[in-house]
Amino acid sequence: MCSRLLLLALTVSMTASASELIYRPTNPSFGGNPLNSSHLLGTANAQNDYKDPSTGSSSGTSALDRLTSSLQSRLVSQLLADIGKDGSQSGSLVTDEFAINVVDEDGTLAVSITDRSTNETTMIEVNGLIAD
Repeated sequence: MCSRLLLLALTVSMTASASELIYRPTNPSFGGNPLNSSHLLGTANAQNDYKDPSTGSSSGTSALDRLTSSLQSRLVSQLLADIGKDGSQSGSLVTDEFAINVVDEDGTLAVSITDRSTNETTMIEVNGLIAD
């Protein structure tokens, strides 16, 4: 009987305290703290070892392709800069891939770009140019 009384006294004297459960998402995409985004992205990238098989190299183009593109861009830029200088009203540039003809007529710049593989031509006209 004494042990039952002791057990009853211990049970009654121990009160349970609890609070409601509160869910707080971690991911900012689901309502979490926006300051967690860079940490979560860094952690995900550190764990990601997947490599896309469709990309052959990291840059996608070879050094020769980049050099060719850069030279073509520079030549087109120089062609457009030379129009109007020294009385020149037209100019052209021909490469393996395209042909460009530029004509300046009274403030209207007409650029004709022809794709040499398909013979497609694109015309660009810019009005209202003022000579320097």
